[in-house]
Amino acid sequence: MAITEYEDRIKNIVERQTHGNFIYDFLEVYNKIARSTITKLRKGSNNLAKNQGEVYLKNKLYFKEASDEVLQVYSDVEDKVAKLKSKPRYIIVTNYQQVLAKDTKTGDTLDIKFDELPKYFDFFLAWNGIEKADFEKENPADLKAAERFAKLFDALVKENKNIDRHGLNLFLIRLLFCLFAEDTGIFERDLFTNYLKRFTAEDGSDMNDRIMELFGFLDKRIRKDHEPAYLKSFPFVNGQLFTEAHLKLKFNKQIRDLIIEAGELIGWAKVNPDILGSMLQAVATEDKRSHLGMHYTSVPNIMKVIKPLFLDDLRESFVKAKGNEKKLNKLYERIGNIRFMDPACGSGNFLIIAYKELRQLEIDIIKELNNIGIATMYVPSVTLNQFYGIEIDDFACDVTRLSLWIAEHQMNVRLHEEIQDAVRPTLPLQKAGAIICGNALRLDWEKVLPREKEDEVYLFGNPPYLGAKKQSPQQKSDLLYAIDGNKKYKKLDYISGWFVKGAHFVEKSNSALGFVTTNSISQGEQVAMLWPQIFKYAQISFAYQSFKWSNNAQGNAGVTVVIIGLVDKGKYVPNKSIFNGNLQQNTTNISPYLVNGRSQVVKSSRKNINKGLPKAALGSLALDGGNLILNKHEYKECIIEYPELKSIIKKFVGSNEYINSIDRYVLWMSKTSFEKNKMNPIVRKRVKQVKEFRMNSGKSARDVANKPYAFFTKQLFEKAKEEHHRNNNTNMMSIIAPRVSSENRLYVPMGFVDEEVIISDAATAIYDAPLWLLGLLESRMHMTWLRAIGGRLKTDYRYSAGLVYNTFPVPDLSTRRKNEIKGLTLNILDIREEEGGTLAELYGSPLAEKNPKPMNPRLLAAHQELDEVVDRAYKASGFKDDSERLALLLNLYSKKVRD
Repeated sequence: MAITEYEDRIKNIVERQTHGNFIYDFLEVYNKIARSTITKLRKGSNNLAKNQGEVYLKNKLYFKEASDEVLQVYSDVEDKVAKLKSKPRYIIVTNYQQVLAKDTKTGDTLDIKFDELPKYFDFFLAWNGIEKADFEKENPADLKAAERFAKLFDALVKENKNIDRHGLNLFLIRLLFCLFAEDTGIFERDLFTNYLKRFTAEDGSDMNDRIMELFGFLDKRIRKDHEPAYLKSFPFVNGQLFTEAHLKLKFNKQIRDLIIEAGELIGWAKVNPDILGSMLQAVATEDKRSHLGMHYTSVPNIMKVIKPLFLDDLRESFVKAKGNEKKLNKLYERIGNIRFMDPACGSGNFLIIAYKELRQLEIDIIKELNNIGIATMYVPSVTLNQFYGIEIDDFACDVTRLSLWIAEHQMNVRLHEEIQDAVRPTLPLQKAGAIICGNALRLDWEKVLPREKEDEVYLFGNPPYLGAKKQSPQQKSDLLYAIDGNKKYKKLDYISGWFVKGAHFVEKSNSALGFVTTNSISQGEQVAMLWPQIFKYAQISFAYQSFKWSNNAQGNAGVTVVIIGLVDKGKYVPNKSIFNGNLQQNTTNISPYLVNGRSQVVKSSRKNINKGLPKAALGSLALDGGNLILNKHEYKECIIEYPELKSIIKKFVGSNEYINSIDRYVLWMSKTSFEKNKMNPIVRKRVKQVKEFRMNSGKSARDVANKPYAFFTKQLFEKAKEEHHRNNNTNMMSIIAPRVSSENRLYVPMGFVDEEVIISDAATAIYDAPLWLLGLLESRMHMTWLRAIGGRLKTDYRYSAGLVYNTFPVPDLSTRRKNEIKGLTLNILDIREEEGGTLAELYGSPLAEKNPKPMNPRLLAAHQELDEVVDRAYKASGFKDDSERLALLLNLYSKKVRD
């Protein structure tokens, strides 16, 4: 149930003229208590209390009506409950003017006016299995504000058809400011809400006139004597918040009531501007409404960006300056001159947290000066003018400005709390930096934030990700415009534009950036497409390796991201930091794969960088419209009716068939075998359909339409088979590597098939391969390479010959080492067969966040034994983690491609 539903239902109960059924109606609000239980309670059948006016529901409640003196009655009930063996969760006593309550589990108490009960619905949430402490972690004030805002927004849109959305959004921003101001000391307490209650008609008919009158007055610096007396308590606001003319709106009773309720029921002082802004933006965007409460970024995640970017350095400078007046004043001056920009600011989360952190540092410096006996008059250092943002959505821009003003007031209050002599008035509002509405990939960032090259400037944020296939034509055009004509732009993520523009921005300057991005730009083929361009201007100064980027909302779904910091390529950075969870590694260089190592990128290669390894390629491509392929049922019918066709039907295996043990078959014919079987009805019909399919397809398909009996590509298979039989009398064995495999597996299940099995183009084939090579590819070393270098299909691993197999550096292996690997590989294959089941079942999904399925323990142990041997082949002492494995592999790759 939404917060507002609790409040509204309790408000309805509280406002009734009689309260004879109050406690039963109140219990019904908390819907985890069975209705049948409450019905019995009404009838008295499960009421364990013996006295008139008392209700005792076992484990849940002891309630008593008080005729007059509430405190004494409450004390008597508390004594009575103390003697009970089974304690009720809550004690409630009320005379319907005052409420006293106690949570017997936590010891928390409540002493409020009866009509304030809706505000405190969360006190009793344990009835619904929600502890108050857990509920408070979900930022209830922000959720409550957003839910009420959603109702108001819908009511306004319904009453004002075809309204100018900018004007409506501006009204809502102004309204929210007034509600916040009257609850936090900017205005007199309840000034705005009481104004609406006293001077507007209950039906809302004159509300627009009163709103227009008030908003105009709030923008007046000079007030005249003839101004209405009921307005004179409102202060001048400034900040250009009320400068633009108010859009005429239609109001009704519902809208008026919703606004007044927002003033009466929401504790605006508890609102977090960094969270509320994102929620309000979600409310005003229809496609995001269902995710209300799930669009804000948690403070800890934002801190992952701003701490290594600038905050750690500032805090370290503060520690070093302690006790030194000159150093403290220098730092105080410095923090007032730094500028910050989020070029995809949304509703301002990053800007708000950065502002708050800088203001706290300002407070700490003043306190330290006071501690060492330096009496100084407070002169503000950090201002909102230092904060810039670009956002394509105009409402989000307005929300950002509002949120920054709220953050400023909250920090002004904290300043006075921590340093009583320091006062910084919130009004008149100052300009909230330069929050520009526009397309960040089209705008000149130097014009948004003009600067000298030596100025200290930081860019940060969480730009839109959008994979290459999800971009609109306009976004493709934006990306091309932003990245200097990179011919690979069609395959790049949208966020690439921010990184290229950001790299330009930090070049030859005292600027730095830190952006959150999906890990796709530091993995797979995008690395080679993007990073050489970035490295022309910038170097990586810090990085967070892959982790889930999520918010604090209940049930949120996180996306896997990395954080990358950039500075000018010529800047000396002695200690670059790589973060992995709580671990920090200092290094001299960070590769685009976000490990310690060279800035070398891995490029797809047609040739294997290791001499002597067999070739790999996509399996055979039918390009037949499915007409040469048979399922298990069709195969059986075909063989029963025409047993002579068995010689030209082979098993057909791709990724899905191999991993899930699915039987599929294919007509596999040479010209000779086709001539022999072409009169067979099945062959004749299917070959005819292949020809028709190819004739109606692209040029390459039409070119081979005269050979409809043959696969479109099968040359590598036939060549390898021919070569093998020239040198051996045995069947040729080939490695099948699924092109796509779940990211939740520890290993991609690969294996051997003989020449009677045709590997489809849905898998990578390594024909005529030695057994030890399969062991190498099934090792953790190779999996580490695949995760970092291979591409992704959605989030699953995507194996390819050119990018993964051909580039994987293999050390010189002795015959003894190869035999050791061969033996362990045979053991893995034997265990698969002995344990039975599909490879999907055997390899499970142990890395899945939801419903993880363990890998078969015998198989896992065998793989781990193989891993140890392969690890030692690369490094005698082994590896502490995958980052160390990848760093060594990249270094080895660099050597091999140089050689």
